[in-house]
Amino acid sequence: MRGVVIESQDFRLTTHPDPVAGPGCVVVQVRGAGLNAADLQQARGTYPAPPGWPADVPGLEIAGEIDQVGPGVRGFAPGDRVMALVGGGGHAERIVVPAELLLPVPEDLPWEQAAGFPEAFSTAWDALVLQAGIRAGDRVLITGAAGGVGTAMVQLAAVSGAHTVASVRRPELHDRVAALGAQVVTPDQEETQGPYDVIVELVGGPDCLHRIALLRSRGTVIIVGVQGGDTAPLRMFDLMVKRARLIGTTIRGRSPAEKAVLAAALRTSVVPLLARGRLRVPVDATFPLDRFADAYARLAAPGKFGKVILLP
Repeated sequence: MRGVVIESQDFRLTTHPDPVAGPGCVVVQVRGAGLNAADLQQARGTYPAPPGWPADVPGLEIAGEIDQVGPGVRGFAPGDRVMALVGGGGHAERIVVPAELLLPVPEDLPWEQAAGFPEAFSTAWDALVLQAGIRAGDRVLITGAAGGVGTAMVQLAAVSGAHTVASVRRPELHDRVAALGAQVVTPDQEETQGPYDVIVELVGGPDCLHRIALLRSRGTVIIVGVQGGDTAPLRMFDLMVKRARLIGTTIRGRSPAEKAVLAAALRTSVVPLLARGRLRVPVDATFPLDRFADAYARLAAPGKFGKVILLP
């Protein structure tokens, strides 16, 4: 099979032996694979794959058809349409996935949309619902809201009954983000729409923690992305006065058991919303596997709306 590998902080396409399904696992023939900022961080050497996953093959989310079923797997069969958030190895034609991580792909959902669902919506559900405890009526600010995770955050906040303010730097993307259920502002307008119960930080950068001042008392800031910079000064008195919570989160390094629990939550609470059309997966661009370099370049470029997808 073909797959992308990381060598000397760069990507190249090469061939690998076809994988074999071990106990509790399946082999998925990949029909679509999402690209994420973590792939670029892995290439730079700052975000290695967790133990048990390929150290040199990027790719955190896949969708495709089951090709092989390993011993001990129940409830899945060859040909089943599935998607999954994985620890790495997704940017290839086949991948071994623990069955407990698999999510069903709703009937008629295109592969490119299925491929962009697992990472974005797992991250959004975990951060907003399980950690920040979003509730109907909350006022929520989401920064960098036009990207893959941002568009998922906007939609899940909306279906939760929150009033969502999406901060988007580029005016040409405002209407598309607003159509997902948010009031859209530029970063310099965020203060005019506060105070907020929850602030989701998807950008990072040296000034991101200044947003603590925009919280209501007992509000929450949850840091999910730091592509704009991973170091920021904290005005601790602002945190104290607001009696606020500051949460940092990532999924990739969690234990297999934690990831299985999160996958189960997605199966019961989020995939049904996708199947009923209450959620959608905006796709910015798709590329065949042999145009992987163009795909990564698009991932690194500004001005995206939704996900960048490889179609092996």
